[in-house]
Amino acid sequence: MEAPEANHPPSAAPRAPGDGWLAEIERVDQALYDAIAATPTPKLDGAMRALSNAADYSRLSISAAAVLALTGSARGRRAAVDGLASVTVTATLVNLVVKPLGRRRRPNRAASAVPSDRQVTMPRSRSFPSGHSAAAVAFAAGASRDLPVAGPPLYLLATAVSYSRLHTGVHFPGDVLAGALIGLALANFTTSALAERWPYPDA
Repeated sequence: MEAPEANHPPSAAPRAPGDGWLAEIERVDQALYDAIAATPTPKLDGAMRALSNAADYSRLSISAAAVLALTGSARGRRAAVDGLASVTVTATLVNLVVKPLGRRRRPNRAASAVPSDRQVTMPRSRSFPSGHSAAAVAFAAGASRDLPVAGPPLYLLATAVSYSRLHTGVHFPGDVLAGALIGLALANFTTSALAERWPYPDA
């Protein structure tokens, strides 16, 4: 026989549709985005805008690969190949698979009052995840596996590129973080697959 209702613990209030954990994460994401937009950084704005534009189509990674390949060492050339292979796999999967599945809209820069001096052209693709972040981190991870000494500057560049996408208002922080993690994972997968067919050089 059921105990009297008075002996039951009080029931929790019904949860509103927008009160789930995903909604809370999105609110934090939006709050961080708004905080960065509201922070005056006139000297940083131009640099981040220029860096973000320079990273379009992985131009910075391609340039870095050229430098690595011209070092004259077998490991430098292998680092360039593995880095670009990681970028190719990452960009393909992110743009053709992950973004369509994520279906997240781009941030509303007008509503968040992102300063016009820091803005770049808003991409037409979905927001989640950041393709620039994924590709930049993928190159750094892929290349540094062969040439560890190149890791610190490449990861520093990837971090700057990733932040530039947030600073210019085209991505939420969560997009950038997810892109970086995806790029790292896919670079490890790509370089491991290549290593099975192409042994690492001794020098």
